[in-house]
Amino acid sequence: MRTLKFLLEKEFRQIFRDPSIIRIIFIMPVIQLMILPWAADYEIKDIKLSVIDFDHSPYSQKLVNKITSSGYFKLMDYSKSYQSALNQVENDQADLLLEIPESFEKNLVKENESKVFMALNAINGVKANLGGSYLNSIIRDFNNEIRLEWVQPKRLNEQPTIEITSSNWFNPLLNYKYFMVPGILVILLTMIGSNLTAINIVREKEIGTIEQINVTPIKKHHFLLGKLIPFWLLGMLVLTLGLGISWLVYGIIPLGSYFTIYIFAAVYLLCVLGLGLLISTYAGTQQQAMLISFFLMMVFILLGGLYTSIDSMPHWAQVITKFNPVAYFIDVMRMVVLKGSSIRDISYHFGIMILFALFFNSWAIWNYRKTS
Repeated sequence: MRTLKFLLEKEFRQIFRDPSIIRIIFIMPVIQLMILPWAADYEIKDIKLSVIDFDHSPYSQKLVNKITSSGYFKLMDYSKSYQSALNQVENDQADLLLEIPESFEKNLVKENESKVFMALNAINGVKANLGGSYLNSIIRDFNNEIRLEWVQPKRLNEQPTIEITSSNWFNPLLNYKYFMVPGILVILLTMIGSNLTAINIVREKEIGTIEQINVTPIKKHHFLLGKLIPFWLLGMLVLTLGLGISWLVYGIIPLGSYFTIYIFAAVYLLCVLGLGLLISTYAGTQQQAMLISFFLMMVFILLGGLYTSIDSMPHWAQVITKFNPVAYFIDVMRMVVLKGSSIRDISYHFGIMILFALFFNSWAIWNYRKTS
């Protein structure tokens, strides 16, 4: 224990002596948690709309008014032709075109049907997909309203109607900050845990101090614990800081227990610190360690379920997410924060994370022995 105490003292002095590490640990998470949740919003508004109205009838005007009053669309102009509207799209001045043909109102009144044409700028696939869905929904509502106006009350009473009432469980107002902030906190914890551990050890390789340690009687497990424990404590401190910002800035208070979050984060940090140790055993320079970490972080983030639902990914991608520790922690954070899940509810995730922690740390220890 005395050896470990001296190693921990050395590590903490080394960490706090470097101002850049302090900034990375404490200032970077604060800035990112204050900015990113405001930008990472799945709800798309102000979709730029260009209308080609060949009918100029009361009904066509009513349809356009209904679309623009929804709050999702921003009417850019009334184009005289389809080509003119297409030019708006090519110049990035419109995202969506709506062409209302001649006789729109006449066909609607006489034949009970009429067609409109919709064209989407699919360069931004998400915006095009959601914009098309919004517009389809609005036109469908408009169609229902028109039918109700025409149908005689007696006949209306004879027709069966289905009234749909929906509710959003666990996030009634669909507040995306409640959804994103826990996930962003997991990403920050992962970056700090894995990157700093990897770079810290590799830097000792570069300056040669690790060779001096290797020739001392210090046991290998003392050395590795001396590297793991400081960053584990700092990771837990960053988690506390992040939860505090979530509460103060966004008013997010977990429905579940803070204890559940901390107990899972404790094991998760052992996992990502083990990954950092593993990277350090393969990297010879800090640049190599950073590049390997950057590659893994990209995979972890994109396949972690933060921005894209894992269930909507292809089957092969869903298989890969089974080996992504970030995906489990993001899932757990959302379960505890939004759903109020307990340790029993996350027992599967907890077991998997323990296996990850054992796997990465065992591999790192084995590989460190080989290279030392």
